[in-house]
Amino acid sequence: MELIKYPTKETWKDILKRPSIDNTSLETTVQNVLSDIKTNGQLAVKKYTLQFDKVDLENILVSNDEFAAAEKSITTELKQAIQLAKKNIETFHSAQKENTQVIETMPGVKCWRKAIAIQKVGLYIPGGTAPLFSTILMLGIPAKLAGCEEIILCTPPDKNGNINPAILYAAKLIGISKVFKVGGVQAVGAMAYGTEVIPQVYKIFGPGNQYVTCAKQLINKQGVAIDMPAGPSEVAVLVDETCVPEFVAADLLSQAEHGSDSQVILVSTNETIIQNIQTELEKQLAVLPRKDLASKALENSKTILVKTNTEAIDLLNEYAPEHLIIACANDEQLAEQVVNAGSVFLGNYSCESAGDYASGTNHTLPTNGYAKAYSGVSLDSFVKKITYQKLTKEGINNIGPAIELMAEAEGLQAHKNAVTVRLKNNL
Repeated sequence: MELIKYPTKETWKDILKRPSIDNTSLETTVQNVLSDIKTNGQLAVKKYTLQFDKVDLENILVSNDEFAAAEKSITTELKQAIQLAKKNIETFHSAQKENTQVIETMPGVKCWRKAIAIQKVGLYIPGGTAPLFSTILMLGIPAKLAGCEEIILCTPPDKNGNINPAILYAAKLIGISKVFKVGGVQAVGAMAYGTEVIPQVYKIFGPGNQYVTCAKQLINKQGVAIDMPAGPSEVAVLVDETCVPEFVAADLLSQAEHGSDSQVILVSTNETIIQNIQTELEKQLAVLPRKDLASKALENSKTILVKTNTEAIDLLNEYAPEHLIIACANDEQLAEQVVNAGSVFLGNYSCESAGDYASGTNHTLPTNGYAKAYSGVSLDSFVKKITYQKLTKEGINNIGPAIELMAEAEGLQAHKNAVTVRLKNNL
């Protein structure tokens, strides 16, 4: 990791740049696949599954027998761990439900807002080197709690046409039965447009590689909602002399191992602590199974020495990290100054992995600086909120003259007349 000492504020923008890739050719490739799927449906999906996943499947819907076999094949200990995570995620997200409140803005004018579940949602779950069954819990549980009528899940098969058993167990545990063996761009396209086999959905959720991310962004331009813009995973860690270097190094590597395009940022006012963390980082990296990926991510990463914690927080708010760990003595006080972050972890024992798996918060978070304007996935992500109003005779009499004046001032006579005819015929 590159060490940068006492950078001036004018240099922050360049220092905090994420790893960039040229998406020009990527977009063309992805759009061609999407267009093929829109035109040719399931035939195109099958073609790209053979091309990219190296398997020719006649039936892509996971069967009851496959669900049962998956449940038998994973250990009791893993089942219990998934069940514990499910309980905590349900507890946290259930508390996000809102009661409908009717507000009388003035006598005879009542307004309210009601949360209505999005009827059809699609979840994309990566397979490959890291089958993210935890993401099924993070997306499927709030979808179920929100009351979505149809929830489908797409995930890539292996070369034998099988799905990771933990993915199937997690899906069944939370009540998702429509699981399709489709990955990559073809999965996003199938859910966006619908095929003879895969239903069309109104909103698509889930992480993925640069191809999946690009596909989501392209179908979003065409009117299909997505959870949020997303890029490679990232973490920023703010530390002082009270941190445990071994813990911090482990947290940095837990993000770096996601992939070579991930990024980690370490910030501190204490250069000795930085050196201790670097020593621990090298020790842990040497024995990490995904060492090569993590090493490449660390090449994109920065250690930044600043003068004060106030400056550190200002810098981190500019970065707007997906995950922010504050391992400092006054962690809660510093956290009050955070305005741009996906999820914040306080103290030496709040590892980012806790939020990734089982504490209860959602791990689907805005990356690439989008935390300046976007929230992570929550119960709200699976509903839309419709406003209602009901005016009585008294209500239209009370606000009608004001509406008439405003409509006339805007030159919208028909708007004015919609009130005027009611005031004249107020029976």
